[in-house]
Parts: sequence; structure tokens; C-alpha cells
Amino acid sequence: MSDDQVLTGPGTQTRRVLLTGAGAVGAAVVLAACGSDDSGDGAAPTSGGPAVPSTGDAGGGDREAAQSLARTTDIPVGGGAVFVAQGVVITQPAAGQFKGFDPICTHQGCPVSNVDGGTINCTCHGSKFSIEDGSVKAGPATKPLAPKEVKVTGDQISLA
Repeated sequence: MSDDQVLTGPGTQTRRVLLTGAGAVGAAVVLAACGSDDSGDGAAPTSGGPAVPSTGDAGGGDREAAQSLARTTDIPVGGGAVFVAQGVVITQPAAGQFKGFDPICTHQGCPVSNVDGGTINCTCHGSKFSIEDGSVKAGPATKPLAPKEVKVTGDQISLA
């Protein structure tokens, strides 16, 4: 006999009815989280959490460039840093010269892992790319890393 066929007394619910009700409550919670906080009156939405400013640095600082990825002092001369989440590798081949490259290896699409020894390195299969122009220094990759425009404002580096 299935849950639908079980005879129940008044006020008793089957397992299927209980699970259906629990699913509906869960869906309502998920949908409520996707709803708009716009009150329509121009006022800022309110929530239980702290307010995040709409301008400036979300971390609470007041950086010159709100979209800053790094400070110039964070990128060593002859080296660089990988910012996979932001989609860029920033290098400094010569003092004061900053370059940007796509952080995805052209061999099989792995993210590059580090900048060391004057090259941008992918540890998936050992490809190495120039910090000056993204060209291949060691395979198996055969295509260079795509350049990305970066700009320096004061001591802040951001995507152009």
C-alpha cells in the first residue's frame, strides 16, 4: 500500500503531504531571498547586516581607485601576481612598467598558478610565459597569453 492509499484518521497527515508542505516552505524561503528589496520610495533597502557603501572600497578603505587590484609595491620588479578571480595576471618586467595578461593557460585552459623566475607559470602541464609580452617560453602551450590593459593611478593598479 502506498502513502496515498493509507487510511488515516482525522488530523493525521501522510508522509507525502508532509514532504510536499516542507518543499513548499523551502521554495518560499528561496524565492523570498531572490525578491527585490526596492521599496519604491527611493530609500535604501534595509537588512539585518551592515551597510556596504555604494562607492569607494567595499573593504572599508578609501582607495584612490575603487576597482584597485593591487598596489604598485605588491608587484615585484621582474615578477608579478596572479588574480584569477579578477581575470588578470599583473607583471612588472622593469621598474615602473606594469603589464596585464589573461590568467588562463592557452594549452588546456588551466589557470596559471604563479609568477616566478621571470615567467608566468602554469603548473598543470608546465607551460611558461614571458612577463614582458605573454609569449611562450616553455611548452606545451604554443600560443601566448592574451594581453589585458591595466592602468596605474598613483600607487593603485586596476583593469583599464
